[in-house]
Amino acid sequence: MNTLNRSEKITEADAFIRLLVIMDELRAKCPWDMKQTFETLRILTIEETYELSDAILEKNLSDIKEELGDILLHMVFYAKLGEETGEFNIADALHTVCNKLIKRHPHIYGDVKVNSEADVKRNWEQIKLAEGKKSVLSGVPPGLPAMIKAYRMQEKTAQVGFEWKDKKDVWSKVEEEINEFKAVADGTDMNRKEDEFGDILFSLINYARYAGINPETALERVNRKFKARFEYIEQNADKPLEDMTLNAMDVLWDQAKKLY
Repeated sequence: MNTLNRSEKITEADAFIRLLVIMDELRAKCPWDMKQTFETLRILTIEETYELSDAILEKNLSDIKEELGDILLHMVFYAKLGEETGEFNIADALHTVCNKLIKRHPHIYGDVKVNSEADVKRNWEQIKLAEGKKSVLSGVPPGLPAMIKAYRMQEKTAQVGFEWKDKKDVWSKVEEEINEFKAVADGTDMNRKEDEFGDILFSLINYARYAGINPETALERVNRKFKARFEYIEQNADKPLEDMTLNAMDVLWDQAKKLY
């Protein structure tokens, strides 16, 4: 694989400038590109982000490269829209993130000493609070999927010491929440059942964090495995699935487990 060394960095700059020029041309000449706004691009950007996520889970470096390019295009597009409003341009956005990185890495660009990754994260949150953030949780976007949001909130509060001391205590909390759900599971109060079930999920996500497991990645892996196994049943069934017994489908499921 050909890689760039520091003396060849100009080629990266040239590639970025090429994208900026193309963006200018598309915005001026292409009917579709001319119609786009921040709002119309938003959903497309979310879609591209999921496509990058899929490529990462599949460990497909070629697709990662392509999807990364698509996301970069979107970032340049937003900057172009900002430039047209007179509010900001791509240089402003880049300088903003560079300044933020320098300020939040005083162990690299200042005289702060750190001994671990945990020190770096703790310093990061303290600096954000000093910048005017009202809560360590203010950096967690409200629109995140619920599982990722739970994980990120737990990560952030842990950085200021709000967490269990031992993994065994975390598992005890999981068991406690399961028992609380069992106590209401047969009742008619759906709000209470949802609350208690949500507590189970939240505590399991927390346990996954202590165990070094990303719950979103773990669940997506199971989703893909389930999909592959169920599709095997569909492809190898000798009759429509609705006409099969569960035991007959289980036979095919066990075959699929040997493959996926």
